[in-house]
Amino acid sequence: MASVAAVYLLSRLRMEPVVEFDARGLFELDSVEVERGLLRASALPRSRLFRWRNPGPGHDIMVFLGEAQPASGKFALCQRLVKEGRRHGAARVFTFSAIATAMEPAAISRAFAVASDPATLAALRRRDIPVLSQGSIGGLNGVVLAAAAEAGLPAVGLLGEMPLLAPQLPFPNASVAVLRLFRDLAGFDLDLGELEDYGRQIQQQLVSVYEQIRRDLGENAETQVERYAPAPPAAENPRQRDLERIESLFRQAREDRSRAFELKTQLDRLGLFGRYEDRFLDLFEPRS
Repeated sequence: MASVAAVYLLSRLRMEPVVEFDARGLFELDSVEVERGLLRASALPRSRLFRWRNPGPGHDIMVFLGEAQPASGKFALCQRLVKEGRRHGAARVFTFSAIATAMEPAAISRAFAVASDPATLAALRRRDIPVLSQGSIGGLNGVVLAAAAEAGLPAVGLLGEMPLLAPQLPFPNASVAVLRLFRDLAGFDLDLGELEDYGRQIQQQLVSVYEQIRRDLGENAETQVERYAPAPPAAENPRQRDLERIESLFRQAREDRSRAFELKTQLDRLGLFGRYEDRFLDLFEPRS
């Protein structure tokens, strides 16, 4: 959910990277690759901070996107991220996460919020934003909130609702809910039409599966839907026409970065985003 929302911001706002964190202090090399008898070290995951310069009177927007989360040292990374963000003028920190609930697959996703300090929490309540009363937020999405609070930066965690029935499946409507709330809180314009269309497509697929299972299993559907839900797409043997379509979208996205999200949805559909992730994020490098 968080990566879909982040990539949508990168694409629609045409962001550019401002800093890359040294992976050698964050990740361990645990394998080597072999090609035609020759060894080469596997590439370490990259962690980059991107920025959109607001042409109007509002705030700039920065997005952190990492290809993986370190097994240890998460708080140290988050402290570095907050420090780097402050150096570039960050005044507030937001994180995006998913929250699985008993919502019906056909229902509208809600967004919830948590705050790092009483003043920020009071501001959320004044705007009638649903607040998560208890729970936990794992990984960097949660830890960076603590790092921001330690540094004295107001921080808000935004959580998009998705069905508990099949949490392993993508659910872009959760990203829509989070970005709609983020847009309002941060005070900038963002057209969510493309993401909303993608969300409706995925939701219709999930609803269709769920309704079929209800017809087949009746009252047992609630406990069996995850078992019968379609698995995430495999990437072992993509068809040649799919690979050609991906290359075409890469060429289009290089010319017009607003096309990058269409490319992302195709890579997700084929289960290939991990294979192309580094090349995909390179689309947002400044042109020479």
